Amino acid sequence: MSSLLIVGGRVIDPANNVDTLADLLILDGQVAVLGAEAVKRAPTGVERLDASGKIVCPGLIDGHVHLREPGQSAKETIATGTAAAARGGFTTLVCMPNTSPPIDNPGTVALIREKAAREARVNVYVTGAISRGLAGEELAPVGLLAQAGVVAITDDGHCVQNNELMRRALEYASMFNLPVMDHCQDYTLVTDGVMHEGLWSTVLGLRGWPAAGEELIVARNIQLAELTGGHIHCQHISSGESVRLLREARARGLPISGEACPHHFVLTDAAVAGSAKFWAEDGRSFYAGLEAGQLPVWPSYDASFKMNPPLRSPEHRDRVIEGVVDGTLEMIASDHAPHCNYEKEVEFDYAPFGVTGLETELALSLMTFHHTRRLSLPDVISRFTTGPARVLRMKKGTLSVGADGDVTVIDPEREWVFQREETASRSLNNPFYGWPLKGRAIATIVAGKKVWALDDA
Repeated sequence: MSSLLIVGGRVIDPANNVDTLADLLILDGQVAVLGAEAVKRAPTGVERLDASGKIVCPGLIDGHVHLREPGQSAKETIATGTAAAARGGFTTLVCMPNTSPPIDNPGTVALIREKAAREARVNVYVTGAISRGLAGEELAPVGLLAQAGVVAITDDGHCVQNNELMRRALEYASMFNLPVMDHCQDYTLVTDGVMHEGLWSTVLGLRGWPAAGEELIVARNIQLAELTGGHIHCQHISSGESVRLLREARARGLPISGEACPHHFVLTDAAVAGSAKFWAEDGRSFYAGLEAGQLPVWPSYDASFKMNPPLRSPEHRDRVIEGVVDGTLEMIASDHAPHCNYEKEVEFDYAPFGVTGLETELALSLMTFHHTRRLSLPDVISRFTTGPARVLRMKKGTLSVGADGDVTVIDPEREWVFQREETASRSLNNPFYGWPLKGRAIATIVAGKKVWALDDA
């Protein structure tokens, strides 16, 4: 536990509706004072951080991350993944269970928690599997997983196709106050699709992944949430119709929520065609020129743009943006999914799904929502703090006195370029290398300890 005095910053704490210039004192790892008394009560010799002209907010939370341990450490490790998180401004991660072996028993949960305690730069929370072996056939021991400390259950990377099993998962998880997170994909409809089914899949000759393959499972989950009263969270929503379904279900008071990923609200399926990158002056679309037919197109089949669910058409992207703006999608997450270079450097059909994103998601979100005035800065920050904290029932995402001293200091106006050689992740499958970005975390603080900072911070 450490102590730190942060002075001169604009403090934004959506959990308490705070947006003011103030000093913040963290003592022994906890928030002690916010306001004029912070400097007076600071112990002699306490470390000081000048945040003048910067945003000081609760530590950011990413509720959907693949750290790949155990069993896939060639792609990522707890050490490298949490280092990337710290560079991105995240103080808390929630790791997914599709490891090798999967996190479907208390022993594996304990292994990850012990390793994180030794090696992680930031807080690591663990999810457990819905089904044994992520096979979708037999319910995992939900009660034992809850006792071991998981914050949710999910078969992420897989989707439970058996509706009866999903019903029982919701019923059991409710007994332990756990949300159920779901990767929404109907296998019989999606089959072997590799990109969004539409114009570009036809032009490029790639097998289509129809948006209805997501929408059917979202509709199923809404029905099961109504039947059981269990909270279900739909991960990485990519379809505009899914957003509509969730919006209507939430308006009826059903216990269902959803998240958006930056690649789905920044990019479209046109990216797979390999157009020249184009940055519109208003920041609303990286591919505005392409969509208007102003730029040449040549196939590149770059697997950096292959993720599940896939990048979709501009219409779907715009409706996902609307879902974030109106709060239907109350949290933003990276779905950070690292892969080895050799795995991605193959034909598009054979490359694995997934992109990394911990280091770029804050900037992409600020550009999409804050700098275009779609959302206020407090509202953007809430999608990384109160949103995930509420969904995952975590005592995080706030600067209330007595809360954990997790803080992110942000310069929303800082312009920078994300370079491949600067990443802390072990993997390089990120589609945003070389892109001009605006807005960046400049310091990441966990329990009062500065775990990462820019050289000039």
